[in-house]
Amino acid sequence: MTSGITTHTLGDTIFTLTGDRTFVATRVIDAPRSLVWEAWTSPRHLPHWVLGPAGTTMPVCEIDLRPEGKWHFKWREPNGFEMDMHGTYLEIMPPVGLVNTESWGLDWSETLNTLVLTEEDGRTTIEVSILYQSSHARERALATGMEEGWSQSLDRLEDYLRTVV
Repeated sequence: MTSGITTHTLGDTIFTLTGDRTFVATRVIDAPRSLVWEAWTSPRHLPHWVLGPAGTTMPVCEIDLRPEGKWHFKWREPNGFEMDMHGTYLEIMPPVGLVNTESWGLDWSETLNTLVLTEEDGRTTIEVSILYQSSHARERALATGMEEGWSQSLDRLEDYLRTVV
């Protein structure tokens, strides 16, 4: 169990654990906020950067971007393993951020996720805060390698945004 604040960096992404149940990923991207918002919320863009290990694809990317709208993603790894994630949008504040639930299904507890995008001099700071139902749930999620996954996805996002500018 963690109390207080613990911070470390992986690549260009800063990870912060606050209290016992919160995980925060922070990254500065060299792109305007409106473009980051579009890449974060559009099924046209997400399958290009929200991926797992090399060779993983996102064959399902469904987004109903409105309060109480549902979203559903499915990933497929090269070995055929598939993983689903879904949730509900609670607040939509373009291009500043959003609040949504997230569930991996099975015996994973639902989380409350908050995205905040701030822009300064054409660069956007992305801050994603994930609130877990318990310290055990957060520790279990961290044990999956999620920090590496977040860092890799945000690397891909920055690379991808260079191709759509």
